[in-house]
Amino acid sequence: MKGIKIFKGLENVAVAKTSLSHINGEKGRLIYRGIPVEILAEKATFEEVAFLLWFGYLPNRKELDDLIKFMSDNRNIHSEIEDWIVKFPREAHPMDVLRSCVSLFGVFENSRGSHDEIQKAAKITAKFPTIVSYHYRLSRGLNPVPPDKTLDHASNFYYMMTGEKPDEEISKLMNSIFILHAEQGLNASTFAAMVIASTLSDMYSSITGAIGALKGALHGGANEKVIDMIEDIGLPENVESYVEEALKEKRKIPGFGHRVYKTYDPRSKVLREYARKLSSKMDDIKYFPVTEKLEKVVVEKLAHKKIFPNVDLYSGIVYKLLGFPKEIYTTIFAIARVVGWTAHIIEYNKFNKIIRPCGVYIGPMNAEYIPLEARE
Repeated sequence: MKGIKIFKGLENVAVAKTSLSHINGEKGRLIYRGIPVEILAEKATFEEVAFLLWFGYLPNRKELDDLIKFMSDNRNIHSEIEDWIVKFPREAHPMDVLRSCVSLFGVFENSRGSHDEIQKAAKITAKFPTIVSYHYRLSRGLNPVPPDKTLDHASNFYYMMTGEKPDEEISKLMNSIFILHAEQGLNASTFAAMVIASTLSDMYSSITGAIGALKGALHGGANEKVIDMIEDIGLPENVESYVEEALKEKRKIPGFGHRVYKTYDPRSKVLREYARKLSSKMDDIKYFPVTEKLEKVVVEKLAHKKIFPNVDLYSGIVYKLLGFPKEIYTTIFAIARVVGWTAHIIEYNKFNKIIRPCGVYIGPMNAEYIPLEARE
């Protein structure tokens, strides 16, 4: 196979055209359907952004109300799935539970559900918070909190997790968090979903695969490692020595660096300000102060290598200050990103071609078969 060049990790390889989002890694810019993500995080609701990604334009009032009603009507999960969640080990990782429940959801919906792909996407999206909160509360010996139709998607998740309705400030924060995580091009989990969908498999199988990819520590699991790191550091005055030791040992520092962004991830800037406000409101003397000092030190030392904060650095801090346990951080990512996953599946299937790259064989060409009794 002469002339074939290997692009390890498919870095800088384009496999599809998309109108969903665009990243300018050099300028630190992310747009959804042409609109900067910072603007959407400031002014939009999560349902508006979901509509934008699925349909390609911002909804009018009736269109938005129809989507909100459809999603709120579809938040409940099948009783059979509830029964399975009860049977799952309490110590099961929430991402394993979410992945398994989506697969089970496909068992019921593929046989009797809608054939409309956007309706499927909206149904799946609506049920994610219910699955996550149901298992979380059972694992803590608490009764599950049923969905509240009077609350928007993001606020309802907070309510089902905590049992308390969020105030206006927390509601806005939850919507912004979900918007910032909703879409990010052909990242590993999105690509995994597209590969599965390109075979003309069903949407539930594709999303199950995406969840498996997102669980990995190099993808969605990174914000859990940020909290571990901050707790290890303990105090702002320990940051310098921690960074020096990490660099000396050539260890990666969680929350920094990105395959595409060569400057600040725009989402990290928005989340930093939310973390700052929460820290002040809650008299936090560890998480934000340590992270802010860490950002300063790492950027001073690694900016020349184009290593800057990514979305995970401050997202974990925000979740921690909101009272969410570390083990559900990646599921929060999934609750938001399912919109992007499904939007890419729908977009790619319009001009589908099965994704089938090749590998370059480097093994022997004429190996001899040795009978079992003759092998040493």
